[in-house]
Amino acid sequence: MTPSARLLAAGAVALAYLAFCAFITWRERRRRTAASRDAAALDHADAQASPVLVAFASQTGFAEQLAWQTARLLHTAGVPVRLLPLGELRPDELARTERALFIVSTYGEGDAPDPASAFARHMADGGAPLPRLHHAVLALGDRSYAQFCGFGRRLDAWLQAQGATPLFARIELDNEDAAALKQWQQQVAHLAGTIDVPDWQAPGFDDWRLVERRVLNDGSSAAPVCHLELEPADDTPLPDWQAGDLVQVQAPGDPQRPREYTIASVPSAGRLHLMVRQERHPDGGLGVASGWLTTHLPVGERVPLRLRAHGSFRIGDNAARPLVLIGNGTGLAGLRSHLAARAEARAPDACWLLFGERQAAHDAHYAADTDRWQADGVLALVDRVFSRDQPARRYVQHRVLEEAERLRAWVADGAAIYVCGSLEGMAAGVDEALAQVLGADQLAALADAGRYRRDVY
Repeated sequence: MTPSARLLAAGAVALAYLAFCAFITWRERRRRTAASRDAAALDHADAQASPVLVAFASQTGFAEQLAWQTARLLHTAGVPVRLLPLGELRPDELARTERALFIVSTYGEGDAPDPASAFARHMADGGAPLPRLHHAVLALGDRSYAQFCGFGRRLDAWLQAQGATPLFARIELDNEDAAALKQWQQQVAHLAGTIDVPDWQAPGFDDWRLVERRVLNDGSSAAPVCHLELEPADDTPLPDWQAGDLVQVQAPGDPQRPREYTIASVPSAGRLHLMVRQERHPDGGLGVASGWLTTHLPVGERVPLRLRAHGSFRIGDNAARPLVLIGNGTGLAGLRSHLAARAEARAPDACWLLFGERQAAHDAHYAADTDRWQADGVLALVDRVFSRDQPARRYVQHRVLEEAERLRAWVADGAAIYVCGSLEGMAAGVDEALAQVLGADQLAALADAGRYRRDVY
């Protein structure tokens, strides 16, 4: 290729990437504008009445979905509503509010969802008295965690400590428990002065088909990790999703608790990819969902599955930013989807992957993909950390500390940081390492700006 041809090719790649960034930015702004317009329309039911605040803190999107349904119920009954994320609620606005409904999930072991971290810091600082406020809390959680509904309980206690009066007792929702959700609907309907309560059941599951399964880590000392590929059953078109989104899978024999998995591909792959580690209980039995997906489900059989948008881990406003992608184990799934999106857009080298697992000989998941993306310029840097390949354990958070100077330079150049993987050990360790490298205040500012995003479990 002649120098002029190479220059033209490079220019074409740059233009394609800029067009991709512009499209993503336009789509995100359009979504936000539509959401803001819809939220503003809720505040016009009765100009004489003070609006009811409906504030939500959502990590995977379910709390936000319930907040919209709550707001629409009030609006339909003639009650003006103000709907907004909890992280955008200013303390002075809360102090002027007379009635508020809080719909909040708990992230991990008792933490606030990342988008609500600013409000959680305000709570930790004490806050101002709230003697005018009458409130109610719908706390979302998962009883498999020790700190079930931890943030919702902490928020409710904090509100009462500030002098707020409960409209009714806190309601706790374990996953998608229908009885608790119905109780919340009835209380909101009573508040609105109506008996017309719509059906808030979650969307149904669609039939997908498992078309491929392979073990990624033969010979590893860790539990098997499987790569799964699925297609819609009955030859229906492949639906759309974005990098960072989730699926919920309904395993046989466990109808009340769908399992969530981060998608490891983008639609242009032609199939939906999942990365599932087989779970084994102390008694030797396999996990209900992971055992079914990795062992018992025959290739060709159907899988009840539904997509769930994961706004907190999507690219959002970070399409044109460099990305620092940090994860371990099956957390590579969410990072892989973002890398696939960058590869599809033919982005220049503006990604840095730091990934931790056990042994290089067996656990270098998707190495062919990462090597290809590095050769193609999608990945500028790849740091793989294998904890069992030396006497002293080394984890991905140790690599973050070792690369402190480079990391600070990437953040100074505008990089966003995405973390995906295990809550226990990795996520806390990486968070502590990032706070040490960047400073706690700067890390909090990155989170508030949407430049520090996590999908940990």
